[in-house]
Amino acid sequence: MKILYDNQIFETQKIGGISRYFVELMREFKKDDKVRFSFPIKETENIYLKTLPFLSNIKSPKVSFNNFIWGIRFPGRGRLYRSLYRHKDKKKIIHELKKGNFDLFHPTYYDPYFLKYIGKKPFILTVYDMTHEMYPNEFLKFDFSAKNKNKLVQKATKIITISEKTKEDLIDFCGIPEEKIEVVYFGNSFKAVKEKPQNAPKLPSKYVLFVGGRMTYKNFQPLVKSIVPLLKKDKKLHIVCAGPEFSEEEKNMFEELGIKGQIESHFADSDVLSYMYQNALCFVFPSLYEGFGLPTLEAFSCGCPTIISNTSCMPEVGGDAALYINPKDSNDMLNKVKNVIEDKKLRESMIKKGYKQYKKFSWEKCAKETENIYKKTIEEKT
Repeated sequence: MKILYDNQIFETQKIGGISRYFVELMREFKKDDKVRFSFPIKETENIYLKTLPFLSNIKSPKVSFNNFIWGIRFPGRGRLYRSLYRHKDKKKIIHELKKGNFDLFHPTYYDPYFLKYIGKKPFILTVYDMTHEMYPNEFLKFDFSAKNKNKLVQKATKIITISEKTKEDLIDFCGIPEEKIEVVYFGNSFKAVKEKPQNAPKLPSKYVLFVGGRMTYKNFQPLVKSIVPLLKKDKKLHIVCAGPEFSEEEKNMFEELGIKGQIESHFADSDVLSYMYQNALCFVFPSLYEGFGLPTLEAFSCGCPTIISNTSCMPEVGGDAALYINPKDSNDMLNKVKNVIEDKKLRESMIKKGYKQYKKFSWEKCAKETENIYKKTIEEKT
């Protein structure tokens, strides 16, 4: 069977869980003669795609998202140039859709552009979370992800969700029949690095790690405020963030809290992030909502004691290996973080359980279950 993928998520993610998901599927399918796939794109800045030797023809854009374009500095990530090469690659996908030389289409995100070209071919949609529906104020007014998602889930031949909780939320918000949805968990690509990466930043000797975006539902600011007493008590203790630079609002908050010199943020590729996990006293994931929560597995695989929210899908992934917090209770967050950083035996126990838990999830298993869904969907359609 031949699967066609598009470039949607690779237009916007240099790193991120969704783009990693599709890269790992392609990596696994390349080992399997039963699944052939087409991925007709030429340019990307996604770092995961560059790890696939069989896609060596995909080049980096001539102008980086973050650079000047024709002498003009554009806000954000060079939207003009990005839109130009995005348009070129989208034309290639549309050409392949029109040719129809595939058995099933699997778009990587929610743009419904393909509906007028796909004809009677089946398509599968992966729904990663219902964040746009649950937290609409977190997104720009012209972000049509929720609207587009609802349109596509109604028309999709089959839907994959990445957790049971996301499946429940999809049914609640969009009224999708349960039998149309299959749950396939993500795998884990992370491994502990054997030595410090050359591009790794200098890190504090003692730190609590936070990973990813810091939107309101990620609950970053409440976490920081809750553990200020620990930082003030121990000036050697820091918070290290793997993610974007701090905003002016965040910097002002750190100043007001008196912890400006004890918190820092760094962009991290896979090796650097692995190094960060390995050297942290603990990783804290206080998010109010996740579709899967991939950083939990990353932390487990790197031997990092992990504290996560008791909300949404988090217990599905964390099992008995994580310590759970009520993300809306500052005292609970403070006490749980305090217990972990001060109790070496507790950390050692959590590390052992984490190694055991993450082995339940693999990209090989994810790809095999996805392959079975592809096969069943194609057979039912023919």
